[in-house]
Amino acid sequence: MQKQKRVIAINDISSFGKCSLTVAISILGAAGLETCAVPTAVLSAHTGFKGYTFCDLTENILPSANHWQSMGLLFDGIYSGYLGSKEQVKSVEKVMDMFDVDIKLVDPVMGDDGMLYDGFDESFPEEMKKLIKRADVIVPNVTESCLLTGVPYKEEHSKEYINGLIKELQKICDASIVITGINSKEDKISTAICENGTITYIENQKQRAIYSGTGDVFASTFMAALMGGQDTVSAAKLSAEFVGECIELTKAVSSERHYGINFELNTKSLLEKLGII
Repeated sequence: MQKQKRVIAINDISSFGKCSLTVAISILGAAGLETCAVPTAVLSAHTGFKGYTFCDLTENILPSANHWQSMGLLFDGIYSGYLGSKEQVKSVEKVMDMFDVDIKLVDPVMGDDGMLYDGFDESFPEEMKKLIKRADVIVPNVTESCLLTGVPYKEEHSKEYINGLIKELQKICDASIVITGINSKEDKISTAICENGTITYIENQKQRAIYSGTGDVFASTFMAALMGGQDTVSAAKLSAEFVGECIELTKAVSSERHYGINFELNTKSLLEKLGII
């Protein structure tokens, strides 16, 4: 029997809203991966809701990793997502250095629509630059690519513009680069993948709806596909298609943006795409 692969997933737990670890654990687990969670914080609901509770777990990140190291545990991958402070980024840098794994994936969650998320200051991207230097693959959206590189944000994204972003990101890190959320055409949304100097674009139908947590569903599916042996382009294509399917399913029953997408109801399609069933 094939050995089960083990992944460290570092992210917050937003108990309601279908994002972060509630997405990662579900998708990675469905893909047959043992998911060892390092919660960076516990929230009653994600930050798109008013009045959410927040329990900071910064002080638990390194002790968890140290304990695993003392146990002699081996891991096949590390996947980091939302990190709420520069202190957390520094801790995750140390975790990345502690374990020898096949894939280190960083989703540098910082902002969208040309702006930093609430709670981050202008110095945060400089700390995130240090973390992506340790990554094998990074999956920023266009805004996060701009924040990392200092390139001014534009709402329309030509290939020349995205290629320029990729060129600037390559100056910062040696990772394969996957840029999501590219507004390439009126009716299309694109993903750009740069690996070994080759840039590939994937186009999907643009959905006339916006939901929270789609980036987490993409990144988690992408990590699952990579751990299953798929190449970067195939993994990105699969993930973009899965997110689009889930949005279509969700649109049929809900317009509540912050409730997230109903990816759980599309698990069979995910497993078929991954070649598990």
